[in-house]
Amino acid sequence: MIIPRFLAALGLIFMAQPINAQEVIKDFGKERLNSSPRHGEWVDFKSGERTIKAFVVYPERKDKAPAVLVIHEIFGLTDWARSLCDELAEAGVIAIAPDLLSGQKFEDIDGARKATYALPKEQVKADLDAIADYALTKIPSCNGTLAVCGFCWGGGVTFSYANENSKLKAAYSFYGVAPDSPDKVKNIACPVYGFYGQNDERVDATIPKAEELMKAAGKKYEPVIYKGAGHGFMRSGEPADPAVREGDKKARDEAWARWKTLLDKL
Repeated sequence: MIIPRFLAALGLIFMAQPINAQEVIKDFGKERLNSSPRHGEWVDFKSGERTIKAFVVYPERKDKAPAVLVIHEIFGLTDWARSLCDELAEAGVIAIAPDLLSGQKFEDIDGARKATYALPKEQVKADLDAIADYALTKIPSCNGTLAVCGFCWGGGVTFSYANENSKLKAAYSFYGVAPDSPDKVKNIACPVYGFYGQNDERVDATIPKAEELMKAAGKKYEPVIYKGAGHGFMRSGEPADPAVREGDKKARDEAWARWKTLLDKL
């Protein structure tokens, strides 16, 4: 049985008032984790002088598998984010999600948001480099193929990290802000696949510039905008979400179908 690290907060990027996480979504994601037949575990890894944790879920397959780094939302490495790792493992890959907030706990959404936005970019990159190295060298069942995905804040970090790690074979950015200057795409060595909600103008407004930059640099960028979906549809379209939204659920199903096809190509 997988023991939850801390209880998650449910919400979109902008909330008018702080909400107590335990009142909003006490068990969201826990049921899947607790009933999963797949092996999930916490691991420690070194990032410079720091030791931080990551949650890893292994697929049930007889051969070695690709590894996918999972970069959490602004809410941190919640139960939902960990349940997403289990869903990725069900699709046949090793999912490994570093706790970039280093075990911090929050009483409300605003606290999590502020802490995430305060993370130094250099530290985030160093942590991702460390966990990427861990996945490639310390997990015997990894076949040497590495990809990255991220959601919300993590979706933006995913696009940025694709520009910083030439070992990546693919990047899957879910409703994250896209790059806005040539220097932020010039080193990208892998295809970037974007997943966006139609009703998410703040993020969607960054797509055209990124398309222009990626095309000019000779890079592959394939954004898809899902009709009727809002920001965070992979979470708010989750059937286990007590506040599931129908438009987001449809988008989530379509996104997963596309994503699984892409994962099979790793």
